[in-house]
Amino acid sequence: MKMIQKNKEFLKETIEEKIPIHKFLGLKLLVLEKGFVKVSVPFRDEVVGDIRRNRWHGGIIATIMDSVGGIAGGTHFTSFEDKLATIDLRIDYLKGAEALPIIVEGKIVRLGNRILVTKMKAYQNEELIAEGKGVYNFIRIDNSDSSYS
Repeated sequence: MKMIQKNKEFLKETIEEKIPIHKFLGLKLLVLEKGFVKVSVPFRDEVVGDIRRNRWHGGIIATIMDSVGGIAGGTHFTSFEDKLATIDLRIDYLKGAEALPIIVEGKIVRLGNRILVTKMKAYQNEELIAEGKGVYNFIRIDNSDSSYS
């Protein structure tokens, strides 16, 4: 049995409730599959960066995209001791994010022995507002339990 299926409710609660920044932002997990994740984040006053136009702060969008890339990588953990850390993050902002929820999805592009590469996209009303690439240091601590893979 795969780790995601076996522990889906635990992973959902961990992602949404146990990670403080996710809980603060109100991040909700929509899809969690091996190598792919999709979340929604509601708009609220605390995410505003442009007070004149009431738009999302780009740094908040980048934070969500970084998290989504990390969650996608986490779908390949073989134990709860595995580690993931951001090495590089690149975001291209294509359109200002209005005072509406955003949907962010992340997909693994490459998973090597120590390096993970993901692509992320952010949407509002099905329109692409930002896209990015994340590079992460991926460390497996214990590969002996194959039931998690």
